[in-house]
Formats: sequence, C-alpha cells, structure tokens
Amino acid sequence: MASELRIPVTVAEGDGIGPEITAATRRIVDAAGAAIAWVPITVGNAAYLQGETSGVPEAAWQAIRVHRVMLKGPVLTPQGGGYKSVNVTLRKSLGLFANVRETRALAPYVPTRHPGMDVVIVRENEEDLYAGIEHRQTAEVFQSLKLISRPGTERIVRYAFAYARAYGRSKVTCMTKDNIMKLTDGTFHRVFDEVAVEYPEITAEHMIVDIGAAKLADTPEDFDVVVTLNLYGDVLSDVTAQIAGSVGLGGSANVGESVAMFEAIHGTAPDIAGRGIANPSGMLMAATQMLVHVGQPEVAERIANAWLRTLEDGVHTGDVYRAGTSRERVGTESFADAVIERLGEMPRQLTPVHYREADLQVHLSPPVPVTKVLRGVDVFVDWSEGDRAPAVIGDRLAAVATAAGWTLKMITNRGVRVYPDGFPETHCTDHWRCRLFPTDAAPARFAQVLELLAAVDGAGLEVIKTEHLYDFDGEPGYSLAQGE
Repeated sequence: MASELRIPVTVAEGDGIGPEITAATRRIVDAAGAAIAWVPITVGNAAYLQGETSGVPEAAWQAIRVHRVMLKGPVLTPQGGGYKSVNVTLRKSLGLFANVRETRALAPYVPTRHPGMDVVIVRENEEDLYAGIEHRQTAEVFQSLKLISRPGTERIVRYAFAYARAYGRSKVTCMTKDNIMKLTDGTFHRVFDEVAVEYPEITAEHMIVDIGAAKLADTPEDFDVVVTLNLYGDVLSDVTAQIAGSVGLGGSANVGESVAMFEAIHGTAPDIAGRGIANPSGMLMAATQMLVHVGQPEVAERIANAWLRTLEDGVHTGDVYRAGTSRERVGTESFADAVIERLGEMPRQLTPVHYREADLQVHLSPPVPVTKVLRGVDVFVDWSEGDRAPAVIGDRLAAVATAAGWTLKMITNRGVRVYPDGFPETHCTDHWRCRLFPTDAAPARFAQVLELLAAVDGAGLEVIKTEHLYDFDGEPGYSLAQGE
C-alpha cells in the first residue's frame, strides 16, 4: 500500500473525547497500511469560539470540497446564541443525502439480548423536520416545518435498495407515520412502493414507525435494511446501536453524490474527555466504511477483523467491560495497541468481515409535469379575545369573508376543527387556522387572496401566516382537518 498513491482525507478530531478517539483511529488505519494522506481541519467548538456561528471555517469548507472525503470526530454545538449544528450544516450543505448505520451484535463478547441481529439503517439525511425551519407565531404556539420532497425521497429509497442488492441483503423495510401525515410520510411510502417493483428479488415491506420501532427493539433479528425519514432514522439508529450492545461501537457514513463524511454516532462525552478511557470503536468502524468508500476494502477488512479478534480476546474498554467475560480492561490507546497487534488475524467465533466495493450511484426519474390550480387559502390568525370562543371568531370572520367574496369552510385549533360545530371540550390556544374558498368555487387568483387578507386585517384580526390550497392534477394538495 505504501507505494500506492495516497488518497487525501480531511480529518476533524472534534470536541470532548474526539481528539483521543481520532488519534487512536488514525494510528490503527496507518498501521494497517492504508494509502491515506490525512489533511487536518478544524470544525466545532474551536471554530465557534472564533466567532464562526456555523462551526465550519472557510478553510475547512475548501479542504472538504477539494478532497471530498472526511473523517469527523464528535462535535459540540453550544446551547443558545444562534449556533447551528455542525453535523446538520455539513450534511445539508454538501448534499450528504444518505446516512448509513450498520449495526451487528457481537455476542457473547459484548452483552446484548439479541445476539443474532445484523441491521442497517438507511436514513434520509437532509429533509424532514431537520430542515430546521421554525417560527414562533403567537405567544403560545411554535411551528417547525416538515419538508419532504419527492426527489429527496426517491434518492434515499433507491439508495437503500441499491445497498441491499450490492451487499446481498434480502429485505428492505420502510417505516413512516403515513396514517397521520398522509402527504409527507404518505409520499415517502408511495415512492417506496414504486421503487420496490424494480427490485423483485428483494422483499419490501412497510410498517408504521411506532409499531415498527417496537418490533425493531424487541426482535431486531427480523430486520435487514430499514429505510426511513430523517427524524425517525435518527432515533431508530441509536436504538439499534444500543440494543446491539453499545452506542459507543457504532459508526456511520454520510454519503452524497460527490462528497462523503464518516463519523462515530455517539456524542462528545465531556464527562470522560481527557481521561484516556473512551472507546474508539465507533470512530474506527466509521473509518472502515471510509476505506471501502475510497476503494481500499481489503484494508478495511484487516482492521475490522482485527477489531473483532480483539473483542473476542476480552480486551475491552470500560463501556463494554464485564467481569467474567472480559479479560482485560484497557483505555483508548491500549485498545488501539491491541487492535494493531492483531492486524492480519481473523476472529475465531464471530463471523469475519468481508467488504467489497459497490456502485451505489442512484439515478432519479425525470420530473413529471403536473397541473396546479389554486383553490383556496388557509389563513392563520393570532386571536385571544374574550374566552376564545370559536363561535365568536368564526362568525366574525365568516361575515368578513362573505363580503369579500369568500366562504369560510372551517376553523381549526391545533389541527382540530372547532368551527362550525366544534366540541366545547376542545382546548383552544391563541393560534387559529381559517380555511376559505372563493364563493363561486372558481379557481382563486392571488389578487383575490390579497384582497381577502386586507379585509381580514381591516376587521382587526391579526394574520400571522397563510398557506395556499392547491389541487395537483385534480387531487387536493392539502390535508383535511381532524373532524373535517
């Protein structure tokens, strides 16, 4: 390997235990003969302290975009002050649409109730609630926008099936909450069903995420590859890592069309930082994913199998040490030494790791033209007069709407219809969604919407937001309210 062209990889040691586990991981990777040229960069707390609110200085951006591969330690995001998460910033800015977390049980050497589990979580990495678009709209109500795009969904679903085919996996499970969120999660489910047809050799199934999570925690052996939305994937990947034995053992790949970032899934663990006792395994497993990505799968195999042999030999860091099973309790550097000593050896009981390069490029379907017609508008109002009786605001707004050529169909509060014919038991906040359509049932014009809003404002009602109600190819592009 030493004679080969070395591939430049940007490396950020991160915060907390990051410098310790990154140094140990680099030492193992180098000892294994990887053709890697490390390019150190700084992200995280040191950048925040220098006034960089994104946590990523310009020099780091340049290095990442030039070299296109990054190994990153855990990073601290300061609370408050408008600081953005480095992880989210990197993933979204660089188009790292797929987060891949491979979780395999290591029983009996790492305690787990599920010795047969071998699960891969493929998580959409850019959209969903992690778009981070939030607003405070009234004194009582805060909003976070959940954004799901068809291209983003198709890309992650195709990646999950391509991954399953490339690595000999037999089943892909999609998890959503489309029984409630019929447009956003419903789109994810529909695209999954469409793409699944192209992979007839792979079993495709869908589960509602709540029962799916319960089954995943109870019988992970029944799952193979799971593909899901950003928030659900974040939760499920930590669940699988923990029930396999320890979150500290998990690594993850964040893959885009041209850039990839590899990291441990755990945090900065400030309570043990600087003590030399952190487990570098999560970072090391991320590094093996990185080596496969850059075309050095044989080096990744040497490292992963030496790591398995180390665990078999009972050389454990404190987080997985167990009296009676473990032979030696070691710190970060001693664990790295033990893995290096076993390079070239194979596990005796655990299944050896075999990696291979795979083409996981995905190609999206061309955009499909749609006919889009504006039918109405949801007008959101901040109102707290009197005892917040829905009939008061409803009758008042209905009169305004009629005079402006609109019909008030309903008012909801926190998604529940309260006017007309709401229930007195429904608790109401100061945040009201008012759904209106042109009285003549003709397509609405934007100028009409502006006239309506002016009339509502003139009546002393505070408009805080609007959402246009469109039909797409004759189908409503908006959800019904509870009780509608």
